[in-house]
Amino acid sequence: MSSNLDQLYRQVIMDHYKNPRNKGTLADDAVTINMNNPTCGDRIQLHLKVEDGKIAEAKFDGEGCSISLASASMMTQSVKGLSVDDAIKLAHVFYEMMLGKEYDEEALDLGDIEALQGVSKFPARIKCATLAWKAMEKGVGQNEAE
Repeated sequence: MSSNLDQLYRQVIMDHYKNPRNKGTLADDAVTINMNNPTCGDRIQLHLKVEDGKIAEAKFDGEGCSISLASASMMTQSVKGLSVDDAIKLAHVFYEMMLGKEYDEEALDLGDIEALQGVSKFPARIKCATLAWKAMEKGVGQNEAE
């Protein structure tokens, strides 16, 4: 990856970290998932409202490193309005990207999420990046069980 692209990606990550999208909580009828990454101290509380098989609303709160919180911001922005199935597909594409594997760039528009692909070079940070995504998968699973 060129250094200009690295710089752009760093700027996107820092923008989401300093100006998180969808930070906050949702009303009582939302599913709330608490997850943490004990190795690094990241904590996230994800709030999801699923209606008619779609993620109608997603918000998060928590504390942690820039990668963890930027990823949560990007994830909540990306899954809002998606069907549960498409949100889970997007999560799996994200995991492939985190593992440095080939992923179908044409299948889904990753948008800002692509800025996190450099994390795959730092195995210790992958858990930081995937925390919010794991919470989302757990949350939509809880919603379907209700």
